[in-house]
Parts: sequence; C-alpha cells; structure tokens
Amino acid sequence: MLKDRITGAKALMRALQAEGVKTIFGYPGGSIMPVYDALFDYTRGEKKCFDHILVRHEQGATHAAEGYARVSGEVGVALVTSGPGVTNTLTGIADAMLDSTPIVVIAGQVPIAALGTDAFQEVDLVGVSQPISKWSYQIRRAEDVAWAVSRAFFIARSGRPGPVVLDFAKNAQVEEIDWEPKKVDFIRSYVPYPKLDNDAVRRAADLINHAKRPLALVGQGVELGNAQEELKAFLEKADIPSGRTMLGLSALPSNHPLNVGMLGMHGNYAVNLKEQECDVLIAIGMRFSDRVTGNLKTYAKQAKVIHLDIDRSEIDKNVKTHVAVVADCKESLPALTALIDKNNHQEWRDSFKELDEKERTKVIEPAIHPQQGPLLMGEIVHAVAEQAPDGSVLVTDVGQNQLFATRYFKYTQKRSICTSGGLGTMGYGMPAAIGATFATDRTVCCFMGDGGFQMNIQELGTIMEQQAPVKMILLNNHYLGNVRQWQDMFWMKRKSFTKMLNPCYDSIAQGYGIPYQAVTDRKDLASAIEKMLNTKGPYILECAIKEEDNVLPMTPPGMNVNEMMLEI
Repeated sequence: MLKDRITGAKALMRALQAEGVKTIFGYPGGSIMPVYDALFDYTRGEKKCFDHILVRHEQGATHAAEGYARVSGEVGVALVTSGPGVTNTLTGIADAMLDSTPIVVIAGQVPIAALGTDAFQEVDLVGVSQPISKWSYQIRRAEDVAWAVSRAFFIARSGRPGPVVLDFAKNAQVEEIDWEPKKVDFIRSYVPYPKLDNDAVRRAADLINHAKRPLALVGQGVELGNAQEELKAFLEKADIPSGRTMLGLSALPSNHPLNVGMLGMHGNYAVNLKEQECDVLIAIGMRFSDRVTGNLKTYAKQAKVIHLDIDRSEIDKNVKTHVAVVADCKESLPALTALIDKNNHQEWRDSFKELDEKERTKVIEPAIHPQQGPLLMGEIVHAVAEQAPDGSVLVTDVGQNQLFATRYFKYTQKRSICTSGGLGTMGYGMPAAIGATFATDRTVCCFMGDGGFQMNIQELGTIMEQQAPVKMILLNNHYLGNVRQWQDMFWMKRKSFTKMLNPCYDSIAQGYGIPYQAVTDRKDLASAIEKMLNTKGPYILECAIKEEDNVLPMTPPGMNVNEMMLEI
C-alpha cells in the first residue's frame, strides 16, 4: 500500500480543510512561500476549498479575520510571512485577545537551523506574541503540523475565545511526511468549560427572587456563547431591565422592551444612573471594564453582585462579587431561569423613563434631528439606520464615529456589531468590514472618521479587487475628533496636533474605482444614503460634519458612573 507522502505545507492545507476553514486573509513573502505554493492548488480547480483574500497590509489581514470571526461565529484565519510580515499582525492579535475574538495567525519563520543567527526577517514570534495570545507555538517539524493546527483551532474557539499564533519554520514547510490527520479536543490542565456549580446557581436565583430593583448587564459573552435566546428567556421571566456593553449591543434587539440602553462612559443616561440604585446587579458575560464602571471605589456599592462568566479570572478582578456562576452562559442562563420566579418589576422599569426622556430631550433629539447648522454624526448614523435593511451589520472604526455609531444604530439580529473595544484600535474598521462581508450576505455598514479611514486606507485595494460590498460612511470633520473633544474638555482647549489636513477622497475613490458621493447639505442626506444602499458592491459616502461635534452623555474619566454629563 502506497503511503500518502506530502510536504508540511500541504499538510497545513489538509489540516485547515479538516477544521472547516473556508476563507483565509493573507499576504505572501519569502518564509511562507512554500505554503503559498501549496495554497495555489487549493484555491482553484477541482481541489478548491479555500478563498484567499489578498490584503494590502498584514494588520489588515488580522482585522479582516476578526471581522469574519465576529460575524460568522467561526475562527478567522490570517496567513503571513516572517519578520515585518508577522510583527505587523501584533496589533490585531492584541485586539483579538482583549475582545475575545477567535483567530488563528499562521506565520512563516526562518528554518530552524538559522534561528538565533539574526537571519533575514527572523523575529522571535513566540516570545513577542505569548503575552497577547491564548497560545503561541512554533512548528519545527512537518510531522507536528496536523496536531498543532487542530490544537490551535480547539484553543481559539473553545471556552473564552481568543487568538492563537502558529510560527511555521520553513524547513517544516518543505519536509515530507506520511500524512496522518489529528484531532485535538482535550488538553490536560486546560478546562475551557468549567463545571456548573448548582449551589451557586441556587444562591444567585435566591438573590434575584428577592430583588426589588434588579438590573442585568449584558456583555459579548452572550454572543460568544450563542445564548441570545437563553438571555431573553431569563430576562423576560424575571422582568429584569438590561443594559448592554458596547460589544454586547446585538445580544438583545434594540427594540426589546427590557433593553434599557448601552452601558459605559458614553452610554445611555438612565441605565448608568440606575447602576447606582439597583439592589441586585447581574453581570452576564462581561468583564466590568473601566469604561463601564467609572470610579470603582463607588461603583454599585449598594447592590448584591451576581457575575456569570466562563472565565474564572474575571471574577472579583474589578468588582467584588457576592455570587459567581462560572460556566458557559449557554448552560448557566437556563439553569438560572429554571429557578427564578416569574416576576413583575414594572414600577422599577418605569423609573427609567424620566431619565430616558431627559436624555432624549437634551442629547438625542438635538443629535439626530438638528434643525440647522452643519451635519452631525448622530443624525447621519440615525439616517443610515433608518434606511438600512433589518439585520444589517455595524462595523466601526475607533473614536467619535464609534461612539455615535454604536449609540444610534439599530440591532435586530445577533452578531451585528464589529468594533474594537478593549484595545481601541484606529484602522480596525475598514479591514474588519471586509472580513464581515465574507462572513455574511447581510448589508455591512462601516462608519469611520477621517483619522481611522487613513490608518488602513490601503485596504481600499482589497475592496476594489474583491468588490467587497462594504458601505463606507466617512464622517469627516478634519480632526482626530475624540482626542479633540478631550482636549477641549480637560486640556484648556489646547488642540495639540489633532487638526488634520485631508486628501481629496473623491480622487482616491476614483483611483480605486469605488463609487463615491459627498454630502454637505442636510437636504441631500436621505437620497445619498438610499443611493449608497442600493448600489451593488462597495461605496464611499463622505459626510462633511460639524468640526466640533461632541459625544454626549459622558462620564468623565475617574468620575462616578452616575456623574454623567448631558451637556458641556
């Protein structure tokens, strides 16, 4: 019987195929060339099983993989070369780590014999990536490829997801082996799904059943655990109002009666104030970020805190917990729902309305329905949301565009938001939106400021080549807007290097062959949005906005969560 003898590079192809990979975002180079040669046969003809998307920068590959993962629920894959190729991915790896996004980055490496010699494009990838990844491993032998890939995907997608890095030495890519598939579904000492503590569930249920003013805080863990329906069943049975973190915004539809808005520094007024009034606080798949809690010394001291999370390290890390339920929320939420009483908290929920109305009058209406003056970011986001089809995916860059977009977009389906939360990565938006378009056939709306747009502007080349149907809304105020706002508020209006001289985006769009329209007048906004949404393929809609538009409400850094400012 003839043995199936193949190179390590071809073994990688088979291993990726076994993991169900369909899309790879990458950029070739010398140390990964054997893999790209093997990839040639797997992207065309009868053997085709992958789509390879040639990005224009390796950072773009990781963010595209993130966008793909966030929308599809699958593991995103980036393929790059050694040296600067892989160091360019480190921002995306760190971003994925902080936001629990499952990606696998596969990078070429110099041959093992050359390690430590300062060979051309050699870098200690395992050393630099270990602190910002779930697992980082160097493949030194072709016979380890199948095992390493299976283990990488198992770690990336299981438990609390995150990025994994494989450093693939060139000698291992060209060595020949007898192919033998591997399947890793157990790793000693790695417990991705902790055993549910039924006693903790009972204690949590008891607190909830006796609560007069319960409040749920919902994070991305619900989306990662595919527990959106379990969340609704829990909230509806106990009649608990629910705030959502930025990354958890699409875990509950915008129009759900128990949805009381976004948490955090620029979240909704009522829910942030009510965190300081509730008697039981139920945190579900969220990590009590400083952008949510404000001053930890005063945060929710009146409340009994229940924390549901799959990651034990998050328990008591920032906020002291009275009851911790450490498990997958897909399992813990139904267990908790079974033990809680059917309840009615109408009076407590009604108490949000006056504060909601105050925010609506002072902040929301002026932001989305201005009567005069330049265009505002809030009104543009609102206008796009009004016309975008149900189920549209929101992708944002970072800055004021992110804060306005997440506040005023509408979420009707799960996995409908891609934004950089923990790392706050400018330049994330455009490549993440590209990845999102390969994960879904839903409309993808990407809001970017002029700063973030230019951070990874080269990815317009990827959009051009792939005709990726990204609807790009460029909110152009000629400023690094979020930094400018802080300078105005906290630095005596000393605008130090936040004013931007921008290029002619019309000419750039023409160069890439992407349809473009600029809007400067309010009367043209609705028709321009309609044209953008009805145009097949990509589109750039540039909106000239008020230079000093500010995001409100705002809890100033270091202040108590209920000290939100409705005006400046």
